[in-house]
Amino acid sequence: MKIAIKIVSAILVLIGCIWLLQGINVLPGSFMTGQTRWAVRGGILIFAGIAGWVTANRKKRQAN
Repeated sequence: MKIAIKIVSAILVLIGCIWLLQGINVLPGSFMTGQTRWAVRGGILIFAGIAGWVTANRKKRQAN
């Protein structure tokens, strides 16, 4: 399950980076270019991907 979460998290970060770069007009060639809303959505996806990656890497506490 951890591997699946890591793969999905990596994809979220990748898509988020693309959306962010298009939203801030660094990566041209799309209807998203220069649109602030796509930069914001990309930032949210990057944050979600990082949060998922961190969650997948957490070790469970052992109850004693």
